[in-house]
Amino acid sequence: MENLSQIMAVPSSYRGSEKTAAKVKEEIARRWPKLADSYDPRFTTRTFRQWAKIGYRVKQGEKAIKSITVIEQTDSKGRVIKKYPKVVNLFHLNQVERVIL
Repeated sequence: MENLSQIMAVPSSYRGSEKTAAKVKEEIARRWPKLADSYDPRFTTRTFRQWAKIGYRVKQGEKAIKSITVIEQTDSKGRVIKKYPKVVNLFHLNQVERVIL
């Protein structure tokens, strides 16, 4: 894939847990066995918007990898008052292509 070094130079906003990363890696291994070892949650999977921001688009017909993250709601003093799960749709590096303008 072209500009792989560019992709690897811009980390995503991944802040998940080891458990979350392991679940995503499992799904990658199920879909694309040869790619599981190269999985890095900070660089090789991103959301639709994160890929678009760095000049990539999801290939037509590709299906998202579902992941769950925990969102923390805080009060004005920064204390966590509520936590709730949110589904995040991720796409692997091999599911995107560079946008040519």
